[in-house]
Amino acid sequence: MADMFAVVSRPGPVETEVLAELSPTFSVHRRAASRVTLRTLEGGPEKPGEPPLVLLHGRGHAASMWFPLLPALARERRVIAVDLPGFGHSSAEPFERGSAEDGVRFFVDPIELLLLSLNIREPIFIGHSLGGLISVEIALRGSLSPRGLGLIGSMGLGPAMSYPSRAFFRAGPERVARAVGPAITKRIAPLPDTPVGGRLNALEYELYSIRGGRPSPAAAFNALFPAVGPAFHRLSHLSEITCPTLLLWGERDAVFPPSVAEAAARELQKPELRIEKNLGHSPHLEAPERILPVILDFIARL
Repeated sequence: MADMFAVVSRPGPVETEVLAELSPTFSVHRRAASRVTLRTLEGGPEKPGEPPLVLLHGRGHAASMWFPLLPALARERRVIAVDLPGFGHSSAEPFERGSAEDGVRFFVDPIELLLLSLNIREPIFIGHSLGGLISVEIALRGSLSPRGLGLIGSMGLGPAMSYPSRAFFRAGPERVARAVGPAITKRIAPLPDTPVGGRLNALEYELYSIRGGRPSPAAAFNALFPAVGPAFHRLSHLSEITCPTLLLWGERDAVFPPSVAEAAARELQKPELRIEKNLGHSPHLEAPERILPVILDFIARL
């Protein structure tokens, strides 16, 4: 029997407080997906004929980073927010080096298997950055038939990726967090100085500063982009995606410029492009009160 890679981390004090506030609407689950265990936050009613929302976060984050949006989303749909393999409190298989396709499989395979095991065949994906790439890849594979894709500052749509962000990720946010402390949250995708922004910054720092770092998912993520040259993308295949796709971007995205979303919109069959003024790479975290109605409107039309 193949070895299972166990979850060894536990929520820190900031995340523990967030989870307590989300309870009892959201409950924590640990679900097997092949050789790894994925942590999920699940809440909201199951409504016949209405597919669940599957929320996939970006590099280094966790399902709990969606907390400003979760209660409102759960009033409308069943919600499953997943810690990506190796991030948050999900385990991962070892990864030291490999091709971009290897890196994609590292993240996508367990998520795909999880949804198949839960018999979720027509999810609505809301994916941020790396989570957007995973959403696109699953839609292209054809094992599931997503009802819709909500892509926020998504990776995987085009070759452009800023060089400062490449340097930041290759340096390793976890390593940088241990060196510079909470100031790390001001580097690539700074959040506003608000009560919610402050809590998100504290949670992000707590996730980044985990003892030992996250070597396997960091290596798999770094395989998706070279130091110079095109980042991994599926631009030439986007025309194969048949479901409605929301492209939600910040006009000041410092990782993937809005031109990536504009080019993707020209290829997709059913695109909806929104570029939000004065927001950056994480518009749903920078201005949740502004972005939540956009997401709710999108899912209501699916």
